[in-house]
Amino acid sequence: MTTGLSASTLRVRELLLQAGHSGDIKQLAETGRTAADAAAAIGCSVAEIAKSIIFRAASGRPVLVVASGPNRVDETKIAAALGEPIGKADADFVRQSTGYAIGGVAPIGHAVPPAVFIDLDLLGFATVWAAAGHSHAVFPVAPDLLCRLTSGAVIEVSAKR
Repeated sequence: MTTGLSASTLRVRELLLQAGHSGDIKQLAETGRTAADAAAAIGCSVAEIAKSIIFRAASGRPVLVVASGPNRVDETKIAAALGEPIGKADADFVRQSTGYAIGGVAPIGHAVPPAVFIDLDLLGFATVWAAAGHSHAVFPVAPDLLCRLTSGAVIEVSAKR
C-alpha cells in the first residue's frame, strides 16, 4: 500500500523492492523519531529498532551508524574503524548528505554514499525495524539483508562492553 506515503518513503520503498525486499512499510500514527517512540508504535522491543545516526568524518564524508535502539554509539570505536576522526552532524549536513530529515533517516538511498557501520547487536534478532525516510514510516528487515542493502561493516558500536 502506498497511499499517504511521503516522497522520500516512496523512494525507500522502491529501493527495497529493487533489492528483493517485500517493500512493506508501516505508517505510524505517532512519530517514530526516537527508538522508544518507534518501538512503542510497532509493539517491539527498543533493541529491535535499527536507528540510523549520521556523523561527519574529518574528511567531510558522511558516516552512517545503524545502531540497536538502546545503544549509545561510541564515537571512538567508529573513528577507529573508519580510520579518521568523526564528529556530530548538524541537521543541514544530515539533510544534504542523506536526503532525509533527522528522525526519518533510512539506512539506504542516501544522496551521498556514506561509510556504513552496523551494530553487531542487531544481528541477534530475526527482524529489526528501520526508518523509511520519514518520522512516521518504518520497515521490517532481516539484519543480514540490512547488511547487504547498506554494504555496512558489522562492528560493536557501543561502549557497553
